[in-house]
Amino acid sequence: MAVATQSLEELCINSIRFLAIDAVEKAKSGHPGLPMGAAPMAFVLWDRFMRYNPKNPKWFNRDRFVLSAGHGSMLLYALLHLTGFDSVSIEDIKQFRQWESKTPGHPENFMTEGVEVTTGPLGQGIANAVGLAIAEAHLAAKFNKPDAKIVDHYTYVIVGDGCNMEGISGEACSFAGHLGLGKLIALYDDNHISIDGSTDVAFTEDVSKRFEAYGWHVLHVKDGNKDLAAIEKAIAEAKSVTDKPTMIKVTTTIGYGSPNKQNTAGIHGAALGGDEVTLTRNNLEWTYEPFVVPEDAQNHMGKAVERGANYESEWNKTFGDYKAKYGEEAALFERLISGKLPDGWDKVLPTYTPEDKGLPTRKHSEK
Repeated sequence: MAVATQSLEELCINSIRFLAIDAVEKAKSGHPGLPMGAAPMAFVLWDRFMRYNPKNPKWFNRDRFVLSAGHGSMLLYALLHLTGFDSVSIEDIKQFRQWESKTPGHPENFMTEGVEVTTGPLGQGIANAVGLAIAEAHLAAKFNKPDAKIVDHYTYVIVGDGCNMEGISGEACSFAGHLGLGKLIALYDDNHISIDGSTDVAFTEDVSKRFEAYGWHVLHVKDGNKDLAAIEKAIAEAKSVTDKPTMIKVTTTIGYGSPNKQNTAGIHGAALGGDEVTLTRNNLEWTYEPFVVPEDAQNHMGKAVERGANYESEWNKTFGDYKAKYGEEAALFERLISGKLPDGWDKVLPTYTPEDKGLPTRKHSEK
């Protein structure tokens, strides 16, 4: 029975938190802090904005979600489970970080359907997200018609302090700003803690000003722990800005709800421990046993299945109309998204003889 003092939104958010807490506790290793702090922003994004079909994770026009801070993988596994993806059952969550499980310590796109890209090395995820947004923009420019928009989706990414410390994230985000990727939206989990402790020891730059300099639209949600309306408003504003990518700095508390470990490096990459789990359950008024999801939360999050089927059905109709009008383009589009190479591709490769003049390797790449 649901706790009377908790709203439906709180039930859903705490379901995400406690699936992460319980999985890490059972495995005796993992990173519970980020899922506990980022659960509100993730809930708002997946429940109110993202377009995806849990029963067909490969549907082409889905929004892409990248957890750049891949160490917080239980956030993603909890979302996949709660929204109805078949790839992550409650048994899979109980096998978190176990050998050959569907829920490895860092998300692997070849292991778990619904994981768009493998993340773990900090900065890799946001760089991949930039690539996904470039692909969307390129395909949209190539295939969309004034009367038929078949490529139209967003790329969302959650980044942490560690991602923003890495050089690769800076290079990729600079390029994203240069290209004006309006359908790329990054939520920065601004919790001021890294594996070393407080970011005061190594990372004190103004991230918002840096992203403004890159040419991004920048917003700030000051209370990412409780202000769901502000998170929703920020994402809606980000979607309304079409000529720039958006970075939303969401200030959160790592390990939110843990009386003794929240806002410390101690909850970044270690299980809470039995006593602290009990205290956290009491603090957040969570009366459910480990790995139990309240029925109200499961029913609400599970609505993603019906929504997703409708999204895909609508798109299939749009693509059917497109195919009838633009058969040649549709055939090329279908080949490209299938990953098949054109017939005879190997016949047009350049060939060389020992007598050919040497060339710089960059020229070989160009050819």
